[in-house]
Amino acid sequence: MSLERLSKARKKTIGTKQTLKAINHNQARVVYVAKNADRNVTEPIIQACLVRSVPVVTVESMQVLGKACGIEVGCASTAIVEE
Repeated sequence: MSLERLSKARKKTIGTKQTLKAINHNQARVVYVAKNADRNVTEPIIQACLVRSVPVVTVESMQVLGKACGIEVGCASTAIVEE
């Protein structure tokens, strides 16, 4: 799954709190997590994805993930809610 899919998504979450909320409400289709993000931030998201069988895609850096989301700052995690 490429970042192009994320860039073209009609609705997505940006950030840990919103991503975790989407996972817990069974709205997340796929979750993207940055490799260089703090493990304390990303681990709860990864665990929630395992419990709910949501695919997780690892991205090289927070900057790359932020850019794919259309923001100018880094992002630890994001989820596609609607394609």
